[in-house]
Amino acid sequence: MTQPYILVIDDEPDIRELVKEILDDEGYSVAIAENAEAARQARRARRPDLILLDIWMPDTDGISLLKEWADGDSDDAPVIMMSGHGTVETAVEATRLGAYDFLEKPLSIAKLLLTVRHALENAQLRQENIGLKRDVVLVTEPIGRGANMQALREQAKRIAQHETPVLITGESGSGKELFARFIHSQSNRRAGNFVRVAGSGLVGDAASVELFGAEEGSSIHYGALERANGGTLFLEDVADIDAALQGRLLSALGHASFVRTGGHKPVELNTRLIAATSRDLTRLVETGKFREDLFYHLNVVPLQVPPLRDHREDIPELLEFYADNVVSQENLAYRRFTVAGQNRLRNYTWPGNIRELKNVVQRLFILGSGTEIDLQEIEIALGEAPRTEAAATFSDFSLPLKEARERFERAYLEHQIRLNGGSVSKVAKSAGMERTHLYRKLRALGIDSKRVARNE
Repeated sequence: MTQPYILVIDDEPDIRELVKEILDDEGYSVAIAENAEAARQARRARRPDLILLDIWMPDTDGISLLKEWADGDSDDAPVIMMSGHGTVETAVEATRLGAYDFLEKPLSIAKLLLTVRHALENAQLRQENIGLKRDVVLVTEPIGRGANMQALREQAKRIAQHETPVLITGESGSGKELFARFIHSQSNRRAGNFVRVAGSGLVGDAASVELFGAEEGSSIHYGALERANGGTLFLEDVADIDAALQGRLLSALGHASFVRTGGHKPVELNTRLIAATSRDLTRLVETGKFREDLFYHLNVVPLQVPPLRDHREDIPELLEFYADNVVSQENLAYRRFTVAGQNRLRNYTWPGNIRELKNVVQRLFILGSGTEIDLQEIEIALGEAPRTEAAATFSDFSLPLKEARERFERAYLEHQIRLNGGSVSKVAKSAGMERTHLYRKLRALGIDSKRVARNE
């Protein structure tokens, strides 16, 4: 298993050697530096996962060094300060500059190890949050008890035990990133970072900086390849990377090293690459739009994720999962899918795959009401019902949530009133609402049930 890389910076030989020995015994990979200049060189050679930094050093003090690094890359490693003569003001200044913690000398071995472990865990969680900030749900493994999905999970587990690149193919929204995360979680690299980069965003000069990092003077920006050292780099939409970057990526993978943009010395590469695409890479190779040599380098272990229509048996489990999640995330009341509603969803073609199913469930719970989700409401949500006002409500996503909810509730209740001949008691029963609550809702929305029933 790849272990976190820790840089220990202290001008006292006995202390840095002791700390190195303690951390070595715990299985960490450790480098040492005796002063600020040696620390700069060590940090330039390889991105640490954690830095232990003494305050009082002969050339540049630790606080000044911390400030220098704080002014540079925002995705730098956490820093634990050490000092035998620190003051409260020094500790406050270090914390203000971004230090994770402050340890007093003589060091307590138990506290040192506990602080190191917590700092590394915190850094990993921060990295995961950066990668998942666009996602509402963190699914730990692909969902589905059907034969197709069970076989695919087992295949992914076998792939995870090897270090070769993986190429995941499948339609948009089918769950390629989820399988990439699952492979990472089952591998020997699971303690390292999982770094996601969208190939569609790797355009122009900024692309090489995003992927390979950059150097300018004493400032270092660590790119995605380096942030994923010891872990996994997930390169989404790999087919969209331009030709120049494809060549540079192939060179980095072939030599297991690369040079940062503006840099001069090679940086060691210890990253497992998982690439994904919804496009036909073989066809792109034939037309000269994707490098053949890079394709063969990536396609060592292919993994094909099926579209949702090919494992419909998993739809009830997916509906249940996303329903439970949206209820907890949005603090909404639980709603049950009727048998007719579930059957309709099982037989829908799902052109947007699991991503579309997730969005439909969110839409039904946020904009709907009542204890049940019936066939008619599902037809409206799928955009396959007659274009009534209720159907139009589902597609108008430019509105603020409160206004969209009110518009849907008004259209929904007016439809129920017409359907039930103006009987408020029948509407309450079909909508799953208490009659007093329904009366209050009708008044709040300005709905006159008698006039609605007469289509006035």
